[in-house]
Amino acid sequence: MREPVAPQSETSERGNIVELRIPSRAEWVGVARLAVAAIASRLQFPIEDIEDLKLAVAEACTNCIQHASQSEAVRIRFQIDSDKVVVTVQDTGLGFSGAEVAPKQLGEAKESGLGVFLIRSLMDNVEYELNPESGTKLTMTKHLPT
Repeated sequence: MREPVAPQSETSERGNIVELRIPSRAEWVGVARLAVAAIASRLQFPIEDIEDLKLAVAEACTNCIQHASQSEAVRIRFQIDSDKVVVTVQDTGLGFSGAEVAPKQLGEAKESGLGVFLIRSLMDNVEYELNPESGTKLTMTKHLPT
């Protein structure tokens, strides 16, 4: 069993970067939740926003785990700026249909699309890159309230 890689940190032109790689198994999603909570707390996000970030990251990681092979890791990248955090969750699985990530009407959410619906509701900006050869990349942005 491969252990999770310890978070790494670096500074870029756009802010601080923290990267985390967890095994593609549900029992490791809590590690990603703890990491984003610590980062958001450090940026002094309100508790409600920290809870939103934790839920969005958990849903994104769970989505990766459902669509990737268990031998692959889920990569989580936190770009930390003074006014926002940008979280990228990426897998190398086969991905899923673009229709699954399309915005739905409130009454149209089905059980399998609920995670995507929640992520879009909780985050300020959500972008997907779907590539059957390289996997799925989800980028979520949450701004500090002004």
